[in-house]
Amino acid sequence: MVKLGTRGSPLALTQARMVAEALCAAHGWTEDAVAIVAIKTTGDKVQDRPLAEIGGKALWTKELEAALHDGRIDIAVHSMKDVETWRPDTLAIAAMLPRADVRDRLVANDCDDFMCLAVGARLGTSSPRRAAQALHARPDLVVVPFRGNVDTRLSKLRTGEADATLLAAAGLDRLGRPDVGTPIPPELFLPAPAQGAVGIELRANDDVMRAMIAAIDDAPTSAAVGSERALLAALGGSCRSAVAAHAAFTGGIRAEILLPDGSERIIAARDSTDEAAIRDLAAELLGTASPALRALFEG
Repeated sequence: MVKLGTRGSPLALTQARMVAEALCAAHGWTEDAVAIVAIKTTGDKVQDRPLAEIGGKALWTKELEAALHDGRIDIAVHSMKDVETWRPDTLAIAAMLPRADVRDRLVANDCDDFMCLAVGARLGTSSPRRAAQALHARPDLVVVPFRGNVDTRLSKLRTGEADATLLAAAGLDRLGRPDVGTPIPPELFLPAPAQGAVGIELRANDDVMRAMIAAIDDAPTSAAVGSERALLAALGGSCRSAVAAHAAFTGGIRAEILLPDGSERIIAARDSTDEAAIRDLAAELLGTASPALRALFEG
């Protein structure tokens, strides 16, 4: 039996079941061949502060990493946009499911167009990228912290803690809610690196499990997400950095970095995603940025 570790949120469990079903279909297994092990992460437990204040993206993954290392699970399933750029040498992202819609969706109490939000509307988000992009397009908006799973954030919106929020289209679709919110064009809100991708992590020395997982890897998704994560590494971005990137399956990558208040946005693109192109793209973004923006990245 394969022990599959995941966070316990409704979306995480849905994604875990997607992986389990893909493995069973690829190998002709019955559904009891994969056991889903829900593990509560620090990121799930602490909901009252932005992640950047309490440890960053590691709060979504460190308990799953520990479970991999001590053998409680054989593989871990992650939303790739929540996975730290630098991974331990003892672990490896071995496969990804086909990527879903990379766009964000606007969910608002009385508006279905981001640019038509009322002047001074409160936008609920704890994402540095979404906050910076929103303020760049609409400096009049007031950003308020918003944490929690999809249902929690929608509930906060209904009770008036904010006038609008932004949610990943992929997550809403996977939860069976394709009618919630209005998609925002990538030209206005370029997605987070790896948004819409589900990755499978394992112990780096587990060759048997690696061979099993390879059967469900979507190569175009792995290549595109790998390019976006390589750009993050080249930029030296952290959980506090407002950075967006999207590598198209047809080749090429577009990216942007922003000051937290949205007052500066640097955009650049390359027609290739090879190593030299990624390094060159990072160098252009940082080289064009003001000292204040450049200081938010390690380079």
